[in-house]
Amino acid sequence: VAMTDSAQVVSRHLALLLMDPPFESSRTVVALRLIAATLQAGHKVSVFAYEGAVALTQEGQSEHPNPVHGTPAEGEDHLLPSALVEQLSKLAAEHAGQLDWVNCGYCMDERGSQPLVPLTRRGGPADFKKMIEGADQVIVVATRGE
Repeated sequence: VAMTDSAQVVSRHLALLLMDPPFESSRTVVALRLIAATLQAGHKVSVFAYEGAVALTQEGQSEHPNPVHGTPAEGEDHLLPSALVEQLSKLAAEHAGQLDWVNCGYCMDERGSQPLVPLTRRGGPADFKKMIEGADQVIVVATRGE
């Protein structure tokens, strides 16, 4: 939280475009950590999930066993992106931040990524346009072409 000369709290707004699907790269984890840190500082974060990133908030993600290692689901301790996004919403409330998570509806339809975890919503490119118009900073976490 930045302080002005008059000691007023200035809230900042960070907008992110995420494109990677869950479990594919560390870019998504780094983005989620950046979102968490921004929310902990009491700022606003807007996320537009595009392409494979719409699966980050898909309900029904669950841990699974690893038959190669012979471990049950409980022993694998899988990181579930949908649970992380739900935690981000709680983090925002705890620190007077604000999280607006929008999934591209076209991308959801193409991938069958429904339903969504609570506190996230379906939207479109116009939502991302509004996000970037009102943001102090914009970060695009794009997929990497191989």
